[in-house]
Formats: sequence, C-alpha cells, structure tokens
Amino acid sequence: MQGTVLTFQPETNTGLISGHNGERYTFSLIEWQSRDKAPREGMMVDFEIDDKSAKQIIVMKTARTGNKSRVTALVLAFFLGGLGAHKFYLGQTVWGVIYLLFFWTCVPAIVAFVEFLILAFSTDAAFDAKYNNT
Repeated sequence: MQGTVLTFQPETNTGLISGHNGERYTFSLIEWQSRDKAPREGMMVDFEIDDKSAKQIIVMKTARTGNKSRVTALVLAFFLGGLGAHKFYLGQTVWGVIYLLFFWTCVPAIVAFVEFLILAFSTDAAFDAKYNNT
C-alpha cells in the first residue's frame, strides 16, 4: 500500500499515514525502514498493513522539485565563489550581492572555499533537501 505521512510526534515516536485507499493507519518509529530519512508530514511512503497499523514503512523516492545541481554549485563555488556566483545560482541573491560588494577584500573567496568544502562533503540528499525542497 502507498500513502502519505499526515503527522508524526517525535515525543511518542508515533504517527499517522493516510493510505491511497482513503483509510488512515497508525505507525510507530520502530516500523520505519528508511533510517536515513526521519518521518515528516507530506512524505510519500510504501507500507504493509496489519489491522489498522502500518508496518515496514519505506520512503518512496520523490522527484526533485527544484533543478539545482550540486556539481554546478561546486564548480561555481570553487572558480567564481569570491564573486558570489554560487550564491546567485542557489537563489541566495542577497548573499551574492554581499559577496560582490566585498570581493576586493578576499574574505568572500575564503568563505566560498569553505562553502565549497561543505558542498563537496555533503550528500546529494542533503543538498536536495536544502536547495531543491525535497
């Protein structure tokens, strides 16, 4: 069965899933199989039904809602980071303008190199979650 996470309470580690059949199913975090992604409202999941409970819950792969590439951001941060090119690309226009205003101090270039390292060692999933709204 497939469905959508309606709620999740971290205090009790329980939540509610709405199945595509219109029924609602309770679940416990112990049944969550996708350990790399914590339950969030709106997540599409696949699960087995046991009475009115969801078991063996797996997060379904979702398409990106944005179109930003981590590799492009890496290249821009490395080669043009001192001018804020990666900030403009990632939709952070105000920071891009700040980088442009202060590029002559070389401080933005140093910060951009640190951001390059952060981007280089982050996962695609983390990048997508932050910049592509997934």
